[in-house]
Amino acid sequence: MSADPGIAIPNLIGRYAELLDAGELGAVARLFEAAEYGLAGGDAVQGSAAVEKLLRGQVRLHEDGSPRTRHLTTNLILEVAEAGDEAHARSSFTVLQHGPERPLAPIVMGRYEDGFDREDGHWRFRSRRIHIDWVGDVSDHLARGI
Repeated sequence: MSADPGIAIPNLIGRYAELLDAGELGAVARLFEAAEYGLAGGDAVQGSAAVEKLLRGQVRLHEDGSPRTRHLTTNLILEVAEAGDEAHARSSFTVLQHGPERPLAPIVMGRYEDGFDREDGHWRFRSRRIHIDWVGDVSDHLARGI
């Protein structure tokens, strides 16, 4: 992975969406091995085991092993500290879902606030706070409500 934060951090943000859409919840959780993860204004969990448990309790996986979603992350604003070993990012997200009984539709929109650290030349998540702005029909996506 690139040490350049302008490449490495957007790649981490994209990898999160890619893995989540594939239903690879364990791999998503490993992105937060040393990080805090949760809804803005709520409690957060710490570390990959806790993140995986949270995701497995919330995200509904279908017969194909995926949540049948596509997370679109846009409007990325990246700020790297002068020392070059910390960064913050803000971005927007839209989650689309489809299925045999469901037409393609947006189901949730919001924002991510992320913190990153560089350790041994590699960037990693330090935190992710999720702001939910609008919610549609998430009944085929979440095992329980937001």
